[in-house]
Amino acid sequence: MGFKEFLRSSNAIFKLAHKSDRDEFTLYLKLVTLGIAVVGAIGFLIKLIGSFFFG
Repeated sequence: MGFKEFLRSSNAIFKLAHKSDRDEFTLYLKLVTLGIAVVGAIGFLIKLIGSFFFG
């Protein structure tokens, strides 16, 4: 991929991108927070189960 193609591709992406409004931002924030909480809970459960078996 040449530099000109990269610039064209970048320009197309910037044309499609838009600034999210407040509702969209809060939705993304809730989803990211939920994802972090789920991953943390899974890690905590694995650590808890491991401490029961391996002391």
